[in-house]
Amino acid sequence: MKRFLLFLPLLIAVVIGVVLFAGIGRDPTKLESALVGKPVPEFSLQDLHNADVTLDQSLFRGQVTLLNVWGTWCPSCRAEHDDLMWLAEEKGMPIIGLNYKDNRDDALVWLDDLGNPYQKTIYDPKGTLGFDLGVYGAPETFVIDADGTVRYRHVGVINESVWEQKLLPVINEVRGNG
Repeated sequence: MKRFLLFLPLLIAVVIGVVLFAGIGRDPTKLESALVGKPVPEFSLQDLHNADVTLDQSLFRGQVTLLNVWGTWCPSCRAEHDDLMWLAEEKGMPIIGLNYKDNRDDALVWLDDLGNPYQKTIYDPKGTLGFDLGVYGAPETFVIDADGTVRYRHVGVINESVWEQKLLPVINEVRGNG
C-alpha cells in the first residue's frame, strides 16, 4: 500500500497531462452546435424597440439571415459592432440581433450611440432563447437559411476575415451560389 501512495502523485500528474493534452489544438471558436441542420427553436419574445411587439421564429423565413447574439456587457460585442454595421450597410446582409441577458435601456442607448445593424432585435433578458440555441456567451453568430434552419454557428467576433473565410462561403452554399 505504501508503494502505491508513492506513485499516486505521478498517476495524478499523468491524468492531468492527458486531459490538458486533449484540449490542445482545439479551436475555441469552433463549438459544434446540436442545432446545425435543425430549425431555429420556437420562441416568443419581445422586440427590443417595442415591448408591445412579440417576435418569433418566423423572423427567419424567406431569406438567409445572420442571428447575432450580443449584449452591452460584452466587450467583444463592441469590438465587432463596426463590422456588423459594414455587413448590414455595405454588403446588405440581413442581420437579426438577439440582445442576450441585458438591460433594455442600456441596449437601446448602445444602438442609438453606435448605430443599429439589425433588421429586428429580439430582447432575451433571461437568456431563454440563448439557452435553447446553446449559447455559451456573446458574441455568437448563426447562419439561418430561408427555411429557418440553422446552417452554421460562429463563436467569437465577426470581422472582415471571418466574413470572407467562414460566413460568406456558408451563405453562398446555402443560397446555391457556392
